[in-house]
Amino acid sequence: MSHYYAARVAEHDTDKGKGSMPAGGGPALFRLVRFWSRRWAPDVVQQLDENAPETWTVQNLFVIQAVHGAAEAGAEVTVAEVARQLGLDRSVASRMITDAIRDGFVHRDTSDRDARRAQLSLTDAAKPFLDSAQEHQQRAFDELVARWPAEDRRRFAGYLRRLAAEVLDAPVAKR
Repeated sequence: MSHYYAARVAEHDTDKGKGSMPAGGGPALFRLVRFWSRRWAPDVVQQLDENAPETWTVQNLFVIQAVHGAAEAGAEVTVAEVARQLGLDRSVASRMITDAIRDGFVHRDTSDRDARRAQLSLTDAAKPFLDSAQEHQQRAFDELVARWPAEDRRRFAGYLRRLAAEVLDAPVAKR
């Protein structure tokens, strides 16, 4: 992975190809989204752990990360919130959550706020999977920006965290 992505980054150094891409961040952001959305998922679980259990699937990882992200943001973790975090329809998210529950990564309980809703939380079994995924994500980030000055790496990481928080942690009504 690292040599391929490092080569791709090297092809687009800032001193090369000036004027070939629009100056705005929007096109660059969507170019990266297109690139990563097609590449990371197929073999990510094998990259995390060669001996990963069969339940370590990309689908379960999506649910685990969505539940974790919503909980970190202080939201009540419901099916609707997981659907919002994943950008999916509630029925699709519900099926994914059901699989994650079956595989032992998510616990479903009755909401403290509304007994008609389910409240979701991660089980202890989810922690090693989540930790592995986050370590992999950090390594990927580090490899992509390895040639940048330390201050640029730190600042860019901060901007990414800020963007993620503003997009994913904001209440739905603010959008």
